[in-house]
Amino acid sequence: MTTRLKTAMVLAAGLGKRMRPITDTMPKPLVKISGKTLLDWSLDSLAHAGVDKAMVNVHYFPEQIVAHVAARRAPRVVISDESERLLDSAGGIVHALPELGGAPFYIVNADTFWIDSGVPNLARLVLAWDAAKMDILLMLADPQSATGHSGGTDFLMSPAGALRRSKGDPTGLIYAGAAIVHPRLFKDAPAGPHSLNAYFDAAIAASRLFGMTMHGHWITVGTPDAIPLAEAAVAAALAESPSALTELK
Repeated sequence: MTTRLKTAMVLAAGLGKRMRPITDTMPKPLVKISGKTLLDWSLDSLAHAGVDKAMVNVHYFPEQIVAHVAARRAPRVVISDESERLLDSAGGIVHALPELGGAPFYIVNADTFWIDSGVPNLARLVLAWDAAKMDILLMLADPQSATGHSGGTDFLMSPAGALRRSKGDPTGLIYAGAAIVHPRLFKDAPAGPHSLNAYFDAAIAASRLFGMTMHGHWITVGTPDAIPLAEAAVAAALAESPSALTELK
């Protein structure tokens, strides 16, 4: 049984247009929430899960992210340079595949994060992973346990964990920006810019897209006005689960 994954892909190359004017001079992953950058919220969760190496893709103000992670040791950060061309979510992963290796790995968005409650969610994701029947396993959030999400739901989940698109069904769940994926999914992938959404749909068609509902509170920060709401949500979540603060320091 897999008890931990050794590698991760952190998607940090986006332009962060909705976060302007803050992102006029810095990349969105370096925006701080409760004293910690969005990127470090992601990397700290990966470190706590035992990840050894995290690929971080960069495009917008890449030198700032490179400088920020230079001294980091856990996980060890390897930069995947997209400064010449933004490759989108799947394109960025395909570009980094030689460094990610042949084993399943985490995908984490650098512009969302969460406060765990109980067993850390990335550890729970590994325990739920079954490579025999899954190509992708998504971490999902209940809208009632989310702050900052302004859209609808993304997926409906069967009792066995299989996913299908929710098409806005209010009883659905939100993709929480973390997943486990098997690299075989990208075997014939094109090298240029393209989105992970096509792979989600292909996995649904093959009955190989599954989900796990996270425990705790999920936070996304889309605009400058959302920052104080996010910080209030962090304070409230940590007050309910003080152990999470120790784990994330």
